[in-house]
Amino acid sequence: MEKKGGVVYPTGYEPPPEDDKTIETRKSLLSAILGDHSHEISADLDTDLFEVMKRRRSTRKFDTKPVEDWKIEKILAAADTAPTAGNFQGFEIFHVKNNKMKEKLVKAANNQPYVNAPLVLVYCKNPSRVKLQFPKTTLTKFAIQDATLAAAYSQLAATALSLSTIWIGMIDEKKVAEIIGTDLVPSSILCVGYPVKRKFPKPRRNLSELIHVLE
Repeated sequence: MEKKGGVVYPTGYEPPPEDDKTIETRKSLLSAILGDHSHEISADLDTDLFEVMKRRRSTRKFDTKPVEDWKIEKILAAADTAPTAGNFQGFEIFHVKNNKMKEKLVKAANNQPYVNAPLVLVYCKNPSRVKLQFPKTTLTKFAIQDATLAAAYSQLAATALSLSTIWIGMIDEKKVAEIIGTDLVPSSILCVGYPVKRKFPKPRRNLSELIHVLE
């Protein structure tokens, strides 16, 4: 094990030292991807993916502070970058701004009050977009995977932007679809906002229990 910058890396997985050219290239790429919010980004954005993964926590108490429009744009853009079956993007996202709809979504999500968050995104499956020659059940499975990956990418982007999230999977799909006015089947709801309190990491399974190596 080797420790660099306060992070412990397994032997053989230590990150190589970065030269000036590598650093400048990375900055240029980030600048192109992130757009024209340099002042806000410098203060609010974490570009270390592994640090973002480590900090992501489910939040059930959000501050009333609204999420800035430019952050919402980045969260939605992140969903657009998620891998999908055949690159057909078999999903749709509904950005729910209407407060009455949010209140109804609370009831459709097993009365979980935090569904009424500053930013509410409903991810729906759209297998009709997946133009592949497979049975309908397979296309539906692809759409579920597409919608799930898109929500996960949005969740990580929100964490990188100093926001917090909670993924809602316990939903009445029919009721949610009726509330947002779609014939598509909802996959999940992602609630986003500024947390009232930052949470510390919770213990997880030992990797030796999680990973199965087949040789």
